[in-house]
Amino acid sequence: MKKIELLAPAGDLEKLKIAIDYGADAVYFGGEMFSLRAGAGNLTLEEIREGVEYAHARGKKAYLTVNIYAHNEDIKPFEEYLNKIKDLDIDAFLVSDPGILLLLKEAIPQAELHLSTQANMTNFKAAEFWHHQGVKRIVLARELTFQEIHQLQRKLPEGMEMEAFVQGAMCISYSGRCLLSNYMIERDANRGQCAHPCRWKYSLVEEQRPNEYYPVEEDQRGTYILNSRDLCMIEYIPELIEAGLASAKIEGRMKSVFYVATIVSAYRKAIDAYYENPENYEFQEEWLQELKKVSHREFTTGFYFDKATNKDQDYQTSAYTREYSFTGLVKDYDAATGLALVEQRNKMSVGEEIEIFGPYTDFFTQTLEVLLDEDGQPLESAPHPQQLLQIKVNQPVTAGFMLRKKR
Repeated sequence: MKKIELLAPAGDLEKLKIAIDYGADAVYFGGEMFSLRAGAGNLTLEEIREGVEYAHARGKKAYLTVNIYAHNEDIKPFEEYLNKIKDLDIDAFLVSDPGILLLLKEAIPQAELHLSTQANMTNFKAAEFWHHQGVKRIVLARELTFQEIHQLQRKLPEGMEMEAFVQGAMCISYSGRCLLSNYMIERDANRGQCAHPCRWKYSLVEEQRPNEYYPVEEDQRGTYILNSRDLCMIEYIPELIEAGLASAKIEGRMKSVFYVATIVSAYRKAIDAYYENPENYEFQEEWLQELKKVSHREFTTGFYFDKATNKDQDYQTSAYTREYSFTGLVKDYDAATGLALVEQRNKMSVGEEIEIFGPYTDFFTQTLEVLLDEDGQPLESAPHPQQLLQIKVNQPVTAGFMLRKKR
């Protein structure tokens, strides 16, 4: 049985490395232009080179997203960009625009092409069309049910693969094809600049009463009528694998390294547990609880089991649930002293209870009893961002482990 790929977001080079260290089989990232996450850190040409080499040295893959819908003014800059990246050993390119796909094939004939979810791939005839254009993998539209995915899998052209999102933010518009942001504040979602107006608060206004705002729902002054819950499919790993997916994709190039590490780690454990013993696989509630320790909205299974309903929306608030703070990233560890060198990410103080976790491990909890500055001087608290600290830890750690605390 070919193992399903765990595909993680990499908003910048640090997140790319963290995703791989915590168990991703592949990462997807954007360059400084032509991807749909203009607000992410994204990678320079040199960072792409370093990231690809980092992935390949560990037997992992690296995919570049160039999935904007290009305007005429984008064509020449994109051709110039292709000339700069054509010699990089990128494993695949995610595209949605046919013109971008054509330019890629001309500049890099050997390129492996993946069709972005932005292209709204919803049926087997569309898959056949994209197969004729040289696409090897299709990232399914989020609007497909398991039943539709099974039907699609049976009719796929030979050698074509399916990838689908399993975790992360959902879009109220059809697989991201939203015009609200462009219409309201001239930030084009299809060119990477979405302002997320689907998370804004709305009320109903009647034409003849322009200054009177009515609640859309009874007893609520305004409502988040477009606000989807976050997708979460960790409880359904067998169903995802049995549907024939080649890749399980995590959304979140705009999210933190803490988010990437936590989500990837939980899915890695669940996927590995399934393949170790498919017949007797049992979901572990602790995996879901781990996902809830990062910033998130309430969860939904989206369209996988049926068409989405009002239960898949959150009409009360667009705010995230943030029960834990990411407090530090381990940079080094001295086994002789039990001291970890930690880069601070949020304030922590002596006497607080912290949780520490790392790649392929379970977390452990301890009280923060010894906190020193970089020179070994005692501290009561560490309030300065990215301050280097020494912390006494109760169990061995390595670079890349993370510290968190409950708010």
